[in-house]
Amino acid sequence: MLASVVLLLAAVLLFLLFFPTQRPKNFPPGPRPFPIFGNVLQLNLESPLADLEKLAKRYGNVFSLFIGPRPAVVINGLQALKEALVNKAADFSGRPQDLMVNHAIQVEAHAPGVILADYNSGWKEHRRFGLMTLRNLGLGRQSMERSILGEIHGIVQLLEQSVGKTMNPNKLFHNAASNIICQILFARRFDYEDEFMKFFVGLFQETSKIINGRWGMIYDAVPIVRNLPLPFQKAFKMFKDAHQIRLKMLAENKKTRVPGKPRHFIDIYLDELDKRGDDGSSFSEDQLCAFILDLHFAGTDTTANTLLTAFLYLMNYPQIQERCQQEIDNVLDGNDEASFEDRHQMPYVQAVIHEIQRMADTVPLAVFHCTTKDTELMGYSIPRGTIVIPNLSSVLCEEGQWKSPHEFNPENFLNEQGEFVKPEAFMPFSAGPRMCLGETLARMELFLFVVTLLRRFKFVWPEDAGEPDYKMVFGTTQTPKPFCMNVQDRKTVNARQGLP
Repeated sequence: MLASVVLLLAAVLLFLLFFPTQRPKNFPPGPRPFPIFGNVLQLNLESPLADLEKLAKRYGNVFSLFIGPRPAVVINGLQALKEALVNKAADFSGRPQDLMVNHAIQVEAHAPGVILADYNSGWKEHRRFGLMTLRNLGLGRQSMERSILGEIHGIVQLLEQSVGKTMNPNKLFHNAASNIICQILFARRFDYEDEFMKFFVGLFQETSKIINGRWGMIYDAVPIVRNLPLPFQKAFKMFKDAHQIRLKMLAENKKTRVPGKPRHFIDIYLDELDKRGDDGSSFSEDQLCAFILDLHFAGTDTTANTLLTAFLYLMNYPQIQERCQQEIDNVLDGNDEASFEDRHQMPYVQAVIHEIQRMADTVPLAVFHCTTKDTELMGYSIPRGTIVIPNLSSVLCEEGQWKSPHEFNPENFLNEQGEFVKPEAFMPFSAGPRMCLGETLARMELFLFVVTLLRRFKFVWPEDAGEPDYKMVFGTTQTPKPFCMNVQDRKTVNARQGLP
């Protein structure tokens, strides 16, 4: 019996070896796939970005890979990304299913949320609902500004306790960003030591590295291993626990909810669910739980990692930090707090923040897309259902699009008159219909955090920290390697130097 099984497996392997997966006619070129694994083992599983860059140089800005037996098209550069995500948005706005990210996030909720939902009427109505509800809850308005500034005030108090010392900011900005989105979702904030806060910040930081990391790639490429006790099971366990916490919060919320008098996102969604009744729409409590996770995850991890990158660079480019502080002092003058409107008078600070976003490259491969029908891209034929990987990294450092594509240089966002300009190639939030729902919130948070903290403190790279490492840790979201920062009170520093 055992001999028969071995012979059968050997026959299957030989068949796969001599009859490898074939690319469809006029499909984008790419490296020859291996049996079973496709091209996954030909990539650096710690971070495939450098390998993708090499493949683009060899095969062009539109090339193909195989994730196991499934073909995927990698899109690089501004021209190709615009054609796919903007000009042919309807053709390229689907979402692939049967990947680890789908299975992990839907492990208990049995609903795709909005980020992972396929391009259909259910996604469109949830997208419209999300945009409208976020606006109604203050997105882009002074009420949201006050919430952000209130959270920043807590960060200032924590940093004041570290003045003259070296501290680790690893979870600092995650806690703050999480609380800001929690005020939208639940109308409440959490102490940074609260178990809820610790769990979800840990969930976001860990699973973002697992899903697009080594084990996530193996999970997607080799379905036969999915039930084995391998490291990716930790992500499933964490998402199951997260769903149970959301269900508990939803049940508690219902006890105090007054229909028609919404306090936060959950209440507004439940009011909408009541209004629709059993009309067969895509609105449901499972979908609400998935939607909450989408907003909480996206509203925490991306902003927090960008802020970590901001202070990594500002510490190691002290002349840029000082120039920002001069502009902030001049514009704010006697005002106690910054306002988002102040950005129009701070072209250099704006340029620095956008350059930080470019270098942070927080979501390098976006969220994978999928073709909704047979289509074409840059002369190639792409069949319906093909996985599409938008390589946002490629356009954020594309030659010819930036003055200094591979260096940290705020001049990338300034014209000859010193005015702030945003090049077309700046797309850290992706582009087209699938563009990030929370872009407005993220932009407001980044500006208010950077301006408020730079006005109050000077951030210095610790003397014993060695050379800074700007290489990002790859994942669904990238983050800087852990670092510490020395916090100094600017008033004390200025008094010591005889400055006003």
